[in-house]
Amino acid sequence: MQNSLLSHPRKIFTWLAAILSLALLSGCETVTLTNLTPGSLPENPSSIYTITLRVTPTRSAAATPQNITPFIVIDGRNYQMARSRLGENIFEYDYQLPAGRTEMAYYFLVKYQLEINGRLEPRESYSELTRATTVNRYVLSLEVNRGPVGARISVLGRGFSPQDVIYFDNIPTRTVYESPNSLSFYVPALDASRNYQIMLGSSSGNSPVGTFRIDASSLSVIPSALTLRSGETQVLTFTVANPAPAGGLLLDVTTDVPECVIMPEVVVPAGQTTLTVNVQGGKPGSGSLFLKGYGAGEVTIPVTVTEK
Repeated sequence: MQNSLLSHPRKIFTWLAAILSLALLSGCETVTLTNLTPGSLPENPSSIYTITLRVTPTRSAAATPQNITPFIVIDGRNYQMARSRLGENIFEYDYQLPAGRTEMAYYFLVKYQLEINGRLEPRESYSELTRATTVNRYVLSLEVNRGPVGARISVLGRGFSPQDVIYFDNIPTRTVYESPNSLSFYVPALDASRNYQIMLGSSSGNSPVGTFRIDASSLSVIPSALTLRSGETQVLTFTVANPAPAGGLLLDVTTDVPECVIMPEVVVPAGQTTLTVNVQGGKPGSGSLFLKGYGAGEVTIPVTVTEK
């Protein structure tokens, strides 16, 4: 009876020690798997997509890149991954997506060895199931990443449509559809000397484009005020500090008396610094023309239209 009472705690102690050993092994002697593959892959004519994995050993001198063998498992088949030139612990595999498919589901299986009590023992680690989708709509780059208000900037990519709009910090801009591979937009009249997050928006969703900095610029207008009769025409000359960029420089002229002023769109031609336009008086009244984003923030030209 005494032996039985003594053996029972001993069994419990042995069992707890075994559990603790397993916990220490699983917590310290493992590898960490990091999937470096984006969830959206730009569609390409070859239908070949590179899957990239980082395998990081943790606290085990035996689990080195020399005895780590990673596989990618797709559709129930194992494909051994090759070492990448991107880094020592990085592996990759070029997978050709079957015709007609736009999505793949995969996970990683990594075989390695751990040193336990002086012996190398085989181990395996798995990642979670991951899905990746090919997309035929994406942005490659901005033509430039800075410019003045009114500059026309190109965006290169794929899958664009006439409904696409470029946004500056969620503010829509004047966007021009050129082709499925090219858009352009005019830098909006926002505060200069700061960066804005650029986004491509459409009914199919939003895509980040990059960062754009609006540079400060100056503008002069002659005459500085207009007084004319209904039906009368006067000229207005705009001068910018630097030659207009490729695509021209849009001067987004607005007014608080649209019924009093008749004038064309103002776009300084590429390479030019001045532009003269005709302004015609409409209904009698008084107000102003405005150009935001220049000098102290806004240029104002008072306008007065009288009866004939």
